[in-house]
Amino acid sequence: MAVIAVFNQKGGVGKTTTALNVAASLALLERKPIVIDLDPQAHISLALGVKHPPSATSTAAFFREGTPLDQLARRLANDLRLLPGHADLSKVDALLGSTPGVAGTLSKGLGAVPAWRDQPILIDCAPSLGVLSLNALFAADRVLIPVTADFLAIQGLNRLDLALNVLEGPLKRRIPRRIVLTRFDESKPHCRESLASLKSRYGDMLCETRIPDDPALSESPAHGMDIFAYSADSPGAHDYRLLTMELLSKGFFA
Repeated sequence: MAVIAVFNQKGGVGKTTTALNVAASLALLERKPIVIDLDPQAHISLALGVKHPPSATSTAAFFREGTPLDQLARRLANDLRLLPGHADLSKVDALLGSTPGVAGTLSKGLGAVPAWRDQPILIDCAPSLGVLSLNALFAADRVLIPVTADFLAIQGLNRLDLALNVLEGPLKRRIPRRIVLTRFDESKPHCRESLASLKSRYGDMLCETRIPDDPALSESPAHGMDIFAYSADSPGAHDYRLLTMELLSKGFFA
């Protein structure tokens, strides 16, 4: 079981889009991915056509009542399994924030589902480093970090990289990570400059595949579809296929 946290503290960088379409690409490759929605906004659930699930059937129930994770999983038409999010996740910090060992809750929950051991699990994290995201990072084998080429996003990435380095102390292990540039436009000088800067600082941690600024990627969630169901021939679909293949070839899901 490879558990991948898709995380960035900054919003608007393609975090949910990346989690959605990498998972969908894995499904097309018959890898049977599982998506865990840990964002109180529940955007990946909406993007997959799951609107307003009851709190008792969402990941909030796992944290609040200890509902086993496998009881929350829904099999979707595109062969994904989704554990939907809910607005009640926003209460987790207040309810559990001072509980000793709370950051290991999700890891323990996943360990209790041996049937998922061979499936890739992608966690769409909340865009903040609170209890929910800490749970994702403590449970994760690796972290996938989407980032756009603008100045503030890259500054946020640098701070996130430092924060992950600090977390490696309590975890007593390295947190392998990969960075993917999203909304990338080769024709724009600032995109080319940002790419060069990221290559210089992060080297092999930066994915070779870059995701284009493709309107279809923004449109597909409104239809409850991943990019492959919505526009299989679009540039966005092409490059999310390439990204998934690159990650597989690097052992990211092993």
